[in-house]
Amino acid sequence: MKTLGDVKVGDTATIVKLHGEGALRRHLMDLGLIKGTQFKVVKVAPLGDPVQITVRGYELSIRKEEAAIVEVR
Repeated sequence: MKTLGDVKVGDTATIVKLHGEGALRRHLMDLGLIKGTQFKVVKVAPLGDPVQITVRGYELSIRKEEAAIVEVR
């Protein structure tokens, strides 16, 4: 399974599924990370946390833990 955290800077991917439960999953969905949505990885902090992506026309920074539950292709 490839996750959002595995996508390299400058690459584009599509969300396949959110694997989390409860409030975290709902929060990511509210931010626009839903099945079929394309995004581009813009930056990754030097230690890998957070990851900055462009999704639905805006910039979003998410933590490694959050990126790990987003399955992509």
